[in-house]
Amino acid sequence: MKRILFVFVFLCFACKHQKETFLVKVEAINGKHKVKISGIDYAILSEINRDSTMDGWQMLAPVYKMPNDTDLKNYQPVQSGSYKIVDKALIFTPDTPFISTQTYFLRFYKFGDNNSMFDYATGKKKLKTLPYRDFVF
Repeated sequence: MKRILFVFVFLCFACKHQKETFLVKVEAINGKHKVKISGIDYAILSEINRDSTMDGWQMLAPVYKMPNDTDLKNYQPVQSGSYKIVDKALIFTPDTPFISTQTYFLRFYKFGDNNSMFDYATGKKKLKTLPYRDFVF
């Protein structure tokens, strides 16, 4: 009886829904000339900064121009620019200045999320998809 109760309690805790949190904050600074991305762990920032390909930042946090039809958001080209680490925050400076009347968004991908087999079984997560969040500025 104790084993059945233990298995039942274990399954209840294993299937418990965990709230998904993004601690990343995105804001336009210097009169919308730059984008500040804060909340990323400094160890992750320094590891990606040591990458020699310099495409690591665009894979983690690419910036896009918001189209008029938001259904076409996934098909926009990446806004080119440079990334720098300043005071434990990532600063994106575009190659061409942002247009003040245009809306842009940053797509932050959450790599390395701990997934359990129950997330896939219950349909909360799907194979070959990455969780992301769009920050509009």
